[in-house]
Amino acid sequence: MTATRLRDLAVIAVTAAVAAWLLIRTFYGTVPPISPFAGASLYPVAVVLVVVGVVVRSRLRSRRIGPGPGQLHPITVARAAALAKAAALVGAAAAGVWAGVLVHLVPLRGVLRAASEDLPGVVVGAVAGVVTVGAALWVEHCCRTPDEPGDDPAPS
Repeated sequence: MTATRLRDLAVIAVTAAVAAWLLIRTFYGTVPPISPFAGASLYPVAVVLVVVGVVVRSRLRSRRIGPGPGQLHPITVARAAALAKAAALVGAAAAGVWAGVLVHLVPLRGVLRAASEDLPGVVVGAVAGVVTVGAALWVEHCCRTPDEPGDDPAPS
């Protein structure tokens, strides 16, 4: 498994934003009101990711990785990295969707009262997506093995 590339996340976010913008532009009149709780669902995911990152990082730094008691199993670290990669993709898609809705609502906020009432929920959702991506990328970084002092090739 390779590290998540920012370019891939940007492509997902832009694709989701365009799709959401096209859909919301067409169906905004039938969409129920958007509450701040609608977009807040990714905040608990980001909190869990931060906790996982702290645990993995502390165990890797203290070299407590292994199958024994009090150690973090290597498979658990690999699972944390896979979880982080999946969360980064979901966060990018969610941020893109909320950004697409935001692009539609900002020009309408002075014209439609519903648009101005929906803006806080949309902003909460967009920020939640970005925060989730940040937390996921940090967990991926924490899952990297520390560099061993003797692994560097001799300078030529």
